Amino acid sequence: MNLFTPKKAVAFGSLWLLILVSFLNTSAQNTSPVQAIFPPGTRMIQNVAYAGDTLKKHQLDIYLPAKAGPSTPLIVWVHGGAWMLNDKYADMSYMKNTIKAILDGGYALASIDYRHSTTAPFPAQIQDCNQALTFLYQNAQKYNYDKNRIALVGFSAGGHLASLLALSTNNNIPDFYADHKPASFRIKTVIDFYGPADLLAMMPRSGSLSDSISDPESRLLGATPLYRPDLAKRASPVTYVDKNDPPFLIIHGQKDESVPPAQSVLLSSWLTLAKVKNKVIIVPNAPHYGVLFDSDFNRKAIFEWLDTHLK
Repeated sequence: MNLFTPKKAVAFGSLWLLILVSFLNTSAQNTSPVQAIFPPGTRMIQNVAYAGDTLKKHQLDIYLPAKAGPSTPLIVWVHGGAWMLNDKYADMSYMKNTIKAILDGGYALASIDYRHSTTAPFPAQIQDCNQALTFLYQNAQKYNYDKNRIALVGFSAGGHLASLLALSTNNNIPDFYADHKPASFRIKTVIDFYGPADLLAMMPRSGSLSDSISDPESRLLGATPLYRPDLAKRASPVTYVDKNDPPFLIIHGQKDESVPPAQSVLLSSWLTLAKVKNKVIIVPNAPHYGVLFDSDFNRKAIFEWLDTHLK
């Protein structure tokens, strides 16, 4: 385990503050609300239906660098929002410099939507992510990037889904795929920003033993993890760790009040035991989200990681 630990940190808001200030939860047919973030010359293909239906949550955007070609690596962006809010533009507003560097660095970027837990319980979300990745894999030649060099980047709930997708691929879980067929794609590496790794370990140490489903994890599962540990285990990325998994870069804020930093350390520990290459960065002064994750330090670490494991 490679663990970077700061000496100081300050506390900021919670997941619910993230929800209130998250970037525009809208999409447009011809203009992306994050268009200004991308470098000049970026080709934008918006609102692509990846599941063969008209469901808005079954859409993705593709952003191609000016000199995209068959050898261009693809980074797939999985947004956060407690599995029940936000869309494929979320998390971009505070990661502007990193996004610009992705395109300037010759990487393609795809941002995917998935169904919220308020309308479809788990495993709908991981089915959607797998379906989006299958579409991107099968249409690589059409959109001009390399289907064999795909990385996942996820934030919070999106970090959970990115990790779960990459780790479960080797386990052939039919229910994680809309057509119950195993994945044809392979993920080269994952960058997980503060995603829950073990849903049972997310439970608070204090509070009532109510079986309500008001917290995000319970809404995702349709049941409280304490009373349905089988469902919590099934939806937890750590369940599927094995020696064949791709390398992980894991980034977390020390003062995260929504997803404890211990979740990232726990995931790293399981990966280390399985002899899977991984690195954890604990960001000083960082809450659950925000511009501190778009720092020069993090960006350098991210692109060193991508250059090693994707290019």
